[in-house]
Amino acid sequence: MGNRFEERYRSGDTPWDHGMVDFNLVEVVSRRPVQPCRTLDIGCGTGNNAVWLAQQGFDVIGFDLSATAVERAREKAAVAQAECCFVVGDFLADAVPDAPFGFVFDRGCLHSIPEPEGKVAFAEKVAGLLVPDGLWLTLVGNADEPKREVGPPQLTAAELTAVVEPCFEVVSLASGRFGSDQETPPRAWVCLMKKRAITLPEK
Repeated sequence: MGNRFEERYRSGDTPWDHGMVDFNLVEVVSRRPVQPCRTLDIGCGTGNNAVWLAQQGFDVIGFDLSATAVERAREKAAVAQAECCFVVGDFLADAVPDAPFGFVFDRGCLHSIPEPEGKVAFAEKVAGLLVPDGLWLTLVGNADEPKREVGPPQLTAAELTAVVEPCFEVVSLASGRFGSDQETPPRAWVCLMKKRAITLPEK
């Protein structure tokens, strides 16, 4: 999977990267509000969301499979004079530095894991990296929309909650759209969760 994303960033075939912070992240952080804290952006890509979070006072680590994406994220952060740390790695396989985190964000990373057991392992690892009552915001392709020829993997609400509820309390689950420069952006689940009071080993 790592090589696939690296090839797509090198070729520029990245329809999910529209060069701006995702408005769903802005709305959730501003509305809840989520207070600045140590934060992990999983699948950070070229750093749009990590840079925005750093500008709001968050202590951000961006984590991505693609070395090309991470290089661009570092360049973007330097131009914006935003203090972020970016790490190349496989979230499920590699250690994540500087845990625990108060807030975790992923935009389309959870839904990219193909097997149900892999998605469960992803959720368990997020929980293991969070402080007690830590928050996770995930944006996931929404199966209420017909499958697009080019578009994100999709889950039903039932599939998503089955993956996350063993480790997380669902604070809010809303049907929306990904931030995008497409005329009709893909449908998304915008799911904010709080870590349950359970003990999981850090992975």
